[in-house]
Amino acid sequence: MTDSWTNPLGLFDVSGKVALITGASGALGAVAARALAGAGCKLVLAAGNEAALKAVVTDCEALGAEVASMSIRPSDEAACDQLVALAVERFGALDVLVVASGMNKVAKIEDLTPADFENVMNANVTQSWLLARAAARQMKTQSDGGKIVLVSSARGLLGHPAGYTAYCASKAAVDGITKALGCELGEDNITVNAIAPTVFRSPLTAWMFEDNEKARGFRDGFLARVPKGRLGEPEDLIGPLLFLASRASDFYTGHILYADGGYTAG
Repeated sequence: MTDSWTNPLGLFDVSGKVALITGASGALGAVAARALAGAGCKLVLAAGNEAALKAVVTDCEALGAEVASMSIRPSDEAACDQLVALAVERFGALDVLVVASGMNKVAKIEDLTPADFENVMNANVTQSWLLARAAARQMKTQSDGGKIVLVSSARGLLGHPAGYTAYCASKAAVDGITKALGCELGEDNITVNAIAPTVFRSPLTAWMFEDNEKARGFRDGFLARVPKGRLGEPEDLIGPLLFLASRASDFYTGHILYADGGYTAG
């Protein structure tokens, strides 16, 4: 009888694994950092906002995690290589990459400048590609490979009427990278998957959860398409993340996992 039968929850054990998280001070990145810290990972955290990053580092250390951090955005090849090198130098390996860095620019197409479009594509697509590239190079040298988790969105599958051309295009491209790298890196024992949330609670979306006419009007329209009947909470992202970061997902690669309460199913 294998360990999977006697201890099935062991498939989700990531204790001792080394995880690199970019955008660690943002809404999803901070959730990922705290969740993996609580699960026993050793962490390398990166973000451009140094003060916010320090707060997340403090939280993760309070949860018992060993943490290395760097106030840097993965905006070019050198920065991405530097982050992977930090993980290897400090902890000896890189087992999990979570790319939670990115941005959006909301504007109707006639008001969106080419520079705006390029900035969103660089932040969401190019940085994901560069980080996956740097991580894959290291993971290929490791006998047990690794896990790459990108962040997509329901908007990679669906359009949006409120000026999301750059964002929707960028997340569709992240989906494409996920599928292509899932195929390419499978033989190297590296899985590549993406978490695709819809609206979930964060500082940017806090107004959507308020009890006022504007918020209720938004929720009434949005929730009509959400079978679960509510907006997302940070805790809703922890389960998918642990699955994709652990042995439980060893046979899953190239997948987009929608954390959306059924929004994209209807």
